[in-house]
Amino acid sequence: MLRGGRVMDPASGRDEAADVLLEGGTVAAIAPGLAAPAGAEVVDAAGQVVCPGLIDLHVHFREPGQTKKEDILTGAQCAARGGFTTVVCMPNTSPTIDNAGTVALIQERASAAAVRVEVTGALTRGIDGEELAPIGSLAKAGVVALTDDGHCIQNNELMRRACEYARMFGLPVMDHCQDYGLVTQGVMHEGLHSTVLGLRGWPSSGEEVIVARNILLAELVGTPIHCQHLSAAGSVRLLREARARGVPVSGEACPHHFTLTDAAIAGSEVFWRHDGAALASRFPQDLPRPAWPSYHTHFKMNPPLRSDSDRAAVLDGLADGTLTIIASDHAPHTDSEKDVEFDDAPFGIVGLEVELALSLMALHHTGRLPLNALLAKLTCNPARLLQLSDGRGELKVGGPADVTVFDPDVAWICHRADTASKSQNNPFHGWPLRGRPTLTVVGGRIAWRGSQP
Repeated sequence: MLRGGRVMDPASGRDEAADVLLEGGTVAAIAPGLAAPAGAEVVDAAGQVVCPGLIDLHVHFREPGQTKKEDILTGAQCAARGGFTTVVCMPNTSPTIDNAGTVALIQERASAAAVRVEVTGALTRGIDGEELAPIGSLAKAGVVALTDDGHCIQNNELMRRACEYARMFGLPVMDHCQDYGLVTQGVMHEGLHSTVLGLRGWPSSGEEVIVARNILLAELVGTPIHCQHLSAAGSVRLLREARARGVPVSGEACPHHFTLTDAAIAGSEVFWRHDGAALASRFPQDLPRPAWPSYHTHFKMNPPLRSDSDRAAVLDGLADGTLTIIASDHAPHTDSEKDVEFDDAPFGIVGLEVELALSLMALHHTGRLPLNALLAKLTCNPARLLQLSDGRGELKVGGPADVTVFDPDVAWICHRADTASKSQNNPFHGWPLRGRPTLTVVGGRIAWRGSQP
């Protein structure tokens, strides 16, 4: 029994003070003043939000083949600590998830995980963009979407055929939008700071060109195409225009792209002076601003952190509904991999455990989005894209007992070592954050319990 919380279900619009009874893996009742059955554990959720279990449709758990960075069990623990009850693994493992046998391996490992772990299948063999993967076999094996994430199909005709096959099997396509001819060897956003730092630039057009390609293909073929981790203002504008005329395209944003900018790579002093003033004004006055040196590789990610105007456009896209989903792109790397020259470090950061707090701080606490609208981007919207038919993403009687309880106002300090991950490549070390999960319930069982309740 979750007693006295603010019960919110974005799918139905529910927002009321009520009790929630979970029984036998399902939601048995939602109403004020429920009587707890004999033997039920009663959790005091007063002052907290009780909502559908959060869903992150973009994580890298590195299994098989890269388990020194993360594995399915440790990644799932990160998800539970972040309030997520369902996560979706990307296929850029070693070997890649381009056949039914690898899907079965991950599903077997995931059976012991703290949360529900879904699998995507590769669009092309080896995610090398040359030859279609056996999409029918992957669909039969139970993948929930198709993507070459980590890579991007450059051959437009091959991408069209991939979308046509995906449509035959009712699977959405998710695409990492990156034109290699424009990006070349870029390691950070092309602009003032890349010039000052002497680092190879990565223009926004390298993303925008593929977003435009995907819009045209979705319009031509009719397959839903989801553009992953959008970072550029032009991408948001293109998506907004396409969705207004009914093209079946969607997009997601990551917290690092709507919180940070490329100025962070020049060091904390430059970031707070150029692009971080509004963020710093929301920190408790008795706490120092987080500090880091220039060229810090924890700020190297793909796509890269972009300009302040790009960050503002992503926030606007989230606020007006152009970007319907928030995801972490949780991408663990070991210290030995990241502690090298900026050019040589791998792209990626961890993010599951700070995703909710960063989203609350940027969108809810600033008044950009009502809480229900924000939670939709973490619950029912990803569930709809993935066509999850078992009730996940909703909190309703008879639905699965996947529930997240969080305190939207609690203040805490992020420490990179305070994690369930094997990796600590977290750019938000030392940041004051606001809002944190306190209880994660998966299938009626407590997957994680914080210091509250």
